[in-house]
Order: sequence, then C-alpha cells, then structure tokens
Amino acid sequence: MDSNNFLAAWPVVGPGVAGAVFGAGWWFWVDAVVCSAAAVPFLHYLPGFFASFAALMFNCVNREDIGDGYYSPYDDSEWRVKLWLFISYVVSFVSLAGAVGFLVQDALTDTGPSAWTGTAGVLQCVFVLVSGLIYWTCHSED
Repeated sequence: MDSNNFLAAWPVVGPGVAGAVFGAGWWFWVDAVVCSAAAVPFLHYLPGFFASFAALMFNCVNREDIGDGYYSPYDDSEWRVKLWLFISYVVSFVSLAGAVGFLVQDALTDTGPSAWTGTAGVLQCVFVLVSGLIYWTCHSED
C-alpha cells in the first residue's frame, strides 16, 4: 500500500481505529476495577475522565485553524485557538501525571488497590489520549 492510498483511506478508516483504541483504553480500566480485590476510590477514576475530556477538547479545534494561512473576520482569534489547544494539552498531561501518581501509590502501599489498577489507569490515559490524536488527524469538516 503506497502513501497516496493510505492518505486517501485515512479519513475513512481513522475514526474506527480511534474508536477501537479509545475502547481498549476504557476496557483496561473497567477490567482493573472489576478484578480488583479492594475497593477502588473515586479519585482513581478522575485521570481517565480528564483524559477523555482533554481528547474532546483538542478535537474541537480544526487542524486548518492553526496554520499560518488562518483568517478570521474577528480580530486576533488565532491565539484563542492556540490557547485552547494549550489548555487541552495541559489537561491531558496532568491526567497522565495523575495516573502515574496513582500507579506509584498503588505499587508502594498494601492497603489500597493493586498495582494492576494503577497500571490500567496509566494505560487508559495513554490509549484515550492517543485515540484523540488519531481522530484529530483524520477528521475534517467535509
């Protein structure tokens, strides 16, 4: 398959791939919560929720809106788009950092959930954010 065929098929195949990766991320988390011997506190759920919200945030921006040829009839609205993307990436990295923090906490203590719950939280955040980026690269307004 050459690159021209891949680029032509990506807008058709990409959303399905993104959905599969998103579902795999949440599947890791649900599996860890269901199989956990200890009760999983609500705080452990938050990184996945915020990662999903961050993926939604950066998918609200079109790729064409960030380029140099962007024109808006309103004044300087390009900085607003870039600020929105910056905030969405901050939310995504904070959610990933929170998941890593819970992984370290779960690995070091014996009283809470197992280390698998922390590992699944990190995998969930990574997969959800990757799926958001996959979808961002393949969707267009057409």
